[in-house]
Parts: sequence; C-alpha cells; structure tokens
Amino acid sequence: MVKRAPVLIAIALFTWFAGSALAERAFLVTGLDEKVTFDVAGRPVFLAPGRDFVSVIDIGTDPAMPRIAASLPLMNSIFGPPVNLQVTPDQSLALVANAMQWVKERDGWKPAPGNELYVIDLRSDPPRLLDTLRIGAQPSGLSINRRGDLALVANRADKSVSVLAIAGTAVRLVGSVPMDDEVAAVAITPDGRRALALKNAANKVAVLDIDGQRVTYDKSSDMPVGQFPYNIDITPDGRLALVAHTGNGGRPDGHADAVAVIDLTQSTPRVVDYVGVGDAPEAFAISPTGEFAVAVLLGGSILPRDHWAYRRTGSLVILRIDGMRVTKVQEIEVGALPEGVAFTADGRYMYTTDLLDRTLRVFRVEGTTFTDLGVRLPLPGQPGSLRASPN
Repeated sequence: MVKRAPVLIAIALFTWFAGSALAERAFLVTGLDEKVTFDVAGRPVFLAPGRDFVSVIDIGTDPAMPRIAASLPLMNSIFGPPVNLQVTPDQSLALVANAMQWVKERDGWKPAPGNELYVIDLRSDPPRLLDTLRIGAQPSGLSINRRGDLALVANRADKSVSVLAIAGTAVRLVGSVPMDDEVAAVAITPDGRRALALKNAANKVAVLDIDGQRVTYDKSSDMPVGQFPYNIDITPDGRLALVAHTGNGGRPDGHADAVAVIDLTQSTPRVVDYVGVGDAPEAFAISPTGEFAVAVLLGGSILPRDHWAYRRTGSLVILRIDGMRVTKVQEIEVGALPEGVAFTADGRYMYTTDLLDRTLRVFRVEGTTFTDLGVRLPLPGQPGSLRASPN
C-alpha cells in the first residue's frame, strides 16, 4: 500500500489538473472590420476588403490577462449591433454572422447585404473555420440558447429570423420566421421557450414562441418601445429583459437615450420602465450574476469635428438590477468608439473593446465596483463586436 500511494496521488493530481483545465476553457470572439473608417465630417469611408479578421480570445487561462488564441481571415462588418457572434455554452463553437458583403463600384467599394454565417471550431488548436452557411440577407444580432442546441439570427434586409439547429459541431439551417419589419437583434429566454426580437426601424419588440426547433411569431404580441431599439439582453433568472435604444438611426447625436425594462414574468410581456443612460447605447450586456447591466455609449467620436457633441471617447454606464428595479449607478470613460462588452461566466471580469483604438480592456468586478485593470490587449484590426457565451 505504501508503494502504491505515490501512484494514486499522481493519478489524483492528474485528474484534478485535467478537470481544472477543462473547467477553465473560456473564450471571447470579436469581429474586426478594416473596411470602414470615418472622415473629419463623420462620414463613413469605404476601403478595399481583404484585411478583416475574427479573433478568438482565451479568457480561461487567466481572465485578467486575455490572449489571442487565433485570428481567422474572415470578412466581418461593423454595420449592425455588436452582437452578431456568440460562443456556445460548452465553449466548443463560435457562430459569427457577416452582415455585409463588399461590392466594387467604379473606382471604389460599397457595402451590400451579405448572408454568411461562420461556424468556428474552438476545440481545435488553434481554432479554425469549420463551415460557412448561407442564411438570410444581412444577418445581424444572434442568440444561442442555454442548452446550446438552437440559435436564432436576426436578418435585417430579409425582415426575418433564421432558425439554426446545433448538434455537436454540426450547425444547419432548419427554418426562417417572417417578421414583417426589419429586425436587428434577438435574445432567447433562459428557459428556451421564448425569444425577443428587436424591430429597430419600427421601434417595437416582437415575441417569438419556441417549441424545439419550431419557432412561431404572433404580431399582436409586439411591444412599442423607444427610438431605434438596437440591443437586448435578458437576466439569468428570466424575469427581465433590457432593451438599449441607440436613437438617431443608430448614430450618436449628443442627446440622451434610454434602456427599456420589460417584465417577462407575466403571460404577456410588457414594458414597465425606462432608464435614461446617455447618448447612443449600442453594446449592451447583463452580468451572469444578474446584479448589473452595462450599456456602452458610443460617444461623439464619429460626429463631425465641429459638432457641439463631438468628443473622442465613449463611456460605460453601469446599471444596478434590484428585483424589478433598474437604476443607473456609475459611468466610466473608455476609448474611441467603444463597440463591445462581455463578462466571464462568474461575472468577476468584464471586457470592452474600443474600435478606433483597436484594443480590448479588462475590468475587475468586485461588489458594486468596476475597476479598469489597465490591461490593453492590442487587436489586429478594428473591433466592431464582442461576445462570450450565453448567461
């Protein structure tokens, strides 16, 4: 028995380390768009394609010091809410929608609706492109359910929601739901039975019913909300949905915008409150703890330089969630044109991206305090989106 003890200890240690390594698998994905920049008048300038990436970022090894695991040369677009991508709950796949394709026009280029959805294998070392699907026109915000077997994609130009079945590493298109209006983003409830889709141009939130792979929509359930609803998340307990309104057709203008609070505990979901946050919240996420939400304000960096609201930086607005009550508690200045926000699974770390600065920032979350750790991960392009796995 004495001679066997070291062997048993070694086996136990190996098992523990192996289990720890598996438990620590965690990734972010970010889409990097090098085809669009802005001139001093705030107008978009379209550049030649061929330099975009989708970067996979390892946050499992050390969440305070993320590292790029792979950068795949895949076209991606800043057009649309920065939630066009997501990691499956088991950290095995990333789904990335490419909203726009680039079309040659005389001596330049112009965007046109795309229809691609990339499937990235995160279990490969390094991560690799596994498949490319053709779905609806201008696929934008997407959502994967907690079970990891279903994804929905909002198609703006198609005015539809694509339904995707996920089985292991296989992803296939199984349906499409007509929505009558343009839809920019979608979020699946934690129980997987419903989803909320944002009709950004019609200023409404639609309710979808989910039964396995069958998704249906009754237009009479639409809820009116504020101007240009563009991003949405749902609390981990499924009681509240929060909708960020960018306003002004999706661009900052210096005027305050709001987050709508939707009560999901009723048989018919309803808007019960609005919380003022500031100008043009676009990126938006609720902490996995359900205690906080973060609205990322674009700031005035893409306004004309002589505009009264021009400023180079954006900011993060921290919202406290207490039962059914949501309040603004903190605002933190960040970099130029912030376009993404995501949390670790335990809610202890938060990440944001600054598009014009081409960086990812790291924050530690302790109690009610969000602390910028000063970490700046350089990215190989302009990050137009950022996402982790579902809450």
